[in-house]
Amino acid sequence: RPADGYEQPLVVMSKEVAEGCVKAAEILRKQGYVMKFFDAYRPQRAVDDFCRWGEDLADVRRKPIQYPNLEKARMFDEGYIARKSGHTRAKAVDLTIVDMGCGFDYMDPRSWPDCDEITPEQRKNRYILRDAMLAVGFEPYECEWWHFSVNPEPYPDTYFDFPIR
Repeated sequence: RPADGYEQPLVVMSKEVAEGCVKAAEILRKQGYVMKFFDAYRPQRAVDDFCRWGEDLADVRRKPIQYPNLEKARMFDEGYIARKSGHTRAKAVDLTIVDMGCGFDYMDPRSWPDCDEITPEQRKNRYILRDAMLAVGFEPYECEWWHFSVNPEPYPDTYFDFPIR
């Protein structure tokens, strides 16, 4: 089911994130790549929904797909689920360009940019995306190859909660 607050399949970005993504897209386009976006702004009610899911240890339906090597009870401690998210402050974006060696929201060290369990081509792909995002001022999250935050953060003290319609 859609997470709370996602009423349409849209990606919403702050102006700062969008402008950075346009600049990174120009860099990537010259190399033959196109960005595919998964998520950016995330309503606080969606974060709360993810937290409720993370706390429901009996619900393991997504385990084979998203966290096969992790006990669900460890998701918060390992940094895969956050109670307060940079996405809710409109500073983060989740995206890809090509085969990265594992899926988006895969909760495992295989998601780390420097993972040794992927092919050299998949690692190269991760660094093509990472280099483009770094070149335009984004900061990577070391546990997720797909997650980048704009710097400086546009709304550091605000957790937004408007739905995506």
